[in-house]
Amino acid sequence: MASSFIILVLCYRLVANAVLFLCVNCVGIFHLWMTEHALRISNQKREEFSAMRSQKEIKKYQQEQLLLSVLPRYIAMELKTEVIKRLSKPEAHEGNVHNFHSLYIRQHKDVSILYADIVGFTKLASTCSPEELVVVLNKLFGRFDDIAKKNECLRIKILGDCYYCVSGLPDPIPNHARNCVQMGLEMCTAINKLREATGVEISMRVGVHSGNVLCGMIGLQKWQYDVWSHDVTLANHMESGGFLGERVHITEETLQHLNGVYQVEDADGGSRDPLLKGRKTYLVIDPHNRSSLTRRFNQANTPASSESRPRASVRMSQYLQSWQTIHPFADLSNPEATCSKQPVIPTSAVVSQLSAEGPPAQNSPSSLVVNNGVRGSLDTLDAAGKRAKKLNWLTLFFNDLSLEKQFRLSETTDLHQSMSCMALVFVTLFTVQMLVSERNFEMAVSYGATFPVLVLLLSIVFTGYLERWRSKMPWSVQWIPGLSRGVSTRAALRVLVVSLCVLITLLMAVLNFVFIPGNNCTSISTNRTELEALKLYTVPYYLYCCLLAMLGVVVFVRTCMSVKALLLTLAVVVYLVLFLYIYAPRSNCLVDLLYNGTKPGVLKEPKIMAGVWLFMFYSICLILTRQDELGCRVEFLLEHCFQSEREEMETMENVNKLLLQNVLPLHVACFFMGKTIRNQDLYSTSCDCVCVMFASVPQFKEFYSESSANRDVLECLRFLNEIISDFDELLSKPKFSSVEKIKTIGSTYMAAAGLNKTASGEERKETEMSYSHVRCMLEFAIALMSKLELINTHSFNSFKLRIGINHGPVIAGVIGALKPQYDIWGNSVNVASRMDSTGVLDKIQVTEETAQVVQSLGYSVTLRGVVNVKGKGELTTYFINTD
Repeated sequence: MASSFIILVLCYRLVANAVLFLCVNCVGIFHLWMTEHALRISNQKREEFSAMRSQKEIKKYQQEQLLLSVLPRYIAMELKTEVIKRLSKPEAHEGNVHNFHSLYIRQHKDVSILYADIVGFTKLASTCSPEELVVVLNKLFGRFDDIAKKNECLRIKILGDCYYCVSGLPDPIPNHARNCVQMGLEMCTAINKLREATGVEISMRVGVHSGNVLCGMIGLQKWQYDVWSHDVTLANHMESGGFLGERVHITEETLQHLNGVYQVEDADGGSRDPLLKGRKTYLVIDPHNRSSLTRRFNQANTPASSESRPRASVRMSQYLQSWQTIHPFADLSNPEATCSKQPVIPTSAVVSQLSAEGPPAQNSPSSLVVNNGVRGSLDTLDAAGKRAKKLNWLTLFFNDLSLEKQFRLSETTDLHQSMSCMALVFVTLFTVQMLVSERNFEMAVSYGATFPVLVLLLSIVFTGYLERWRSKMPWSVQWIPGLSRGVSTRAALRVLVVSLCVLITLLMAVLNFVFIPGNNCTSISTNRTELEALKLYTVPYYLYCCLLAMLGVVVFVRTCMSVKALLLTLAVVVYLVLFLYIYAPRSNCLVDLLYNGTKPGVLKEPKIMAGVWLFMFYSICLILTRQDELGCRVEFLLEHCFQSEREEMETMENVNKLLLQNVLPLHVACFFMGKTIRNQDLYSTSCDCVCVMFASVPQFKEFYSESSANRDVLECLRFLNEIISDFDELLSKPKFSSVEKIKTIGSTYMAAAGLNKTASGEERKETEMSYSHVRCMLEFAIALMSKLELINTHSFNSFKLRIGINHGPVIAGVIGALKPQYDIWGNSVNVASRMDSTGVLDKIQVTEETAQVVQSLGYSVTLRGVVNVKGKGELTTYFINTD
């Protein structure tokens, strides 16, 4: 009978050992799964972050290249900062409606200005298709851009077939005059070679002047870098008063800067341009090509057999194929070419970077070059380092208190899983104690009281699964499915539930040890039979239960480390007091029972080993807790960085879109930034019916003064900026959505309507028949006149607009290599410009064809008469009645 009882007890103990072994391994597997799952999610997010960072760098690169394709670096940086500031804090700018618009203008002294005109190109353009014209212009001006870059000249603008640039911008250059003259000579040489090779009657006329300029940009839309001063105007007249061929027309000021490098001869520019009268002007002769001037002139004027040669535009296109092609926005359109994918940085590198207090990365805000070393990688969360969001190496707290508060209050999504694992630990404790202890009343009461509490806590965290049936529940209990989310999102409730669950488990691991008899075992230590009746062999199992309960604390991976450390410390102190002090006699009696009064070794002493095991498990649990905390904080920081990157991406996209719309029309921008069209293609299109407007403020020339009283013309340009900016604001109105600003030329505002050919088929024909774009442009012109009257009222001025409008076919395209720009060409554009230049103040002048369309739209016109238009002869023009 005794032997069978002993066998039964041994079986119970073996089963208890197996249950403990199984539970410990389940806890370990669960913790491993939780950490590995979190690591997989972290790696996935890091890859997403890497891709997002790469996209952001590409978009940033595109945005900066887009700006630098139009504006110099210093203005581009100021403008980008202003745009981002306005997008991030729009309410701060809404209250500044009545303030002046930002003025991005700087003064530069000692520069040289070059104006060059391709004579004969207008006739050639009339024989070109849209694609041919854009290819020819892009080749020509691309070649000129190369020459400008070689000679340290900055191209300012392309005005039809006129090209002008400045040397000495944005940084001073001592030999600016020599650069411009050499560039002019090389441009003439390139055109002469083209004429010799193709027989096309085109030539070059170049003028150069040295002086001072104010440079920058004005207006709110279609930004273009420009220069202003009387010296710029003089350089323009030097071009118009110059000679065709390989000679550059220069002023005396430019000659003084050449220091005798070039041979010159008197030019008498005043005989060809009235503004040059009284000025000494000179012609610079290229010494390398002087001997061949006569021969080339004779070759150019030798008649050729038209029957055996193709048309001029074809010959031009064939010859220009030998020139290097630089596509507009080449860097902008193919950013992947410079993108090198880097391997993803491991988590350890991220953690070490977060924990270390290293010096901030050197990242100059003025650097606009994409760093291939960081593109496509997480960049070791460098942004987080720069924002002082690292961790304290000891406490693992964030240095940023606001970020620490966000982490503490962040939502925990897997609380129900940890609670389920803790419930398994609780059931294991109950099973082991039932197997090794007598089933007494105290055990039944203790587990009967705590088990419902644990079930209640477990039910609360699982109520989230009832959310799908929430709508079918009675209204009075529909709050139940929200309990789980309430615990997950509220830090105080979450800590309360976790602490209660852990305390119940830690308590039940040792509570029934108190009710086991044997406190007076030392008095009967000599009676072996009585000692065996106390069943002291259960003492180690309660120690195992305590160790298991402590191990169960670490299953709450997402719980704050300080809470878990506090609970573990409380538990280990209580357990040490119980096993080493209060109930130490039971361990002594167990030693006497097992070793018959002999003293065992240190490793077999229950009290010593209880202290060692408790301290060892306490240390392991703290290490795991710290590791889990670090992982959670890194994951949180990653998510926070993701959110910041998403916001920066949205801001970048908005900035990119705004910048693009302020450089190109929207339908043209879609061509270069779209995903379905190869960005390397040249953009060109032919529009059958476009209404073109030139609106100038002639009185501004009289208002313009470079005296010291107005701070060297800055105040004049500030006022012009207000006029152009107010004109630009009208474009944001929906009724003027079809109007595209093309550019500003001095105080002249150029716009066109009907360029966006989104309609097709019959719808397009109906649109052209109704001439809605002519009506829109006419209303826009009247709105400009009204806006200028309002400006006059506020500024006590009396400026008047002089407007010329014409409609007809045009060719639109993007040209230029270093500074691509959108422009339109054609006879309709030239006539519209002449309608402005030959017009009358406060009047809108149109041609006879446009007057007929205007009358069909319900407007009345007044015959002005016959006007002599340069290059067009005599034209009958009309004034539109705006009253």
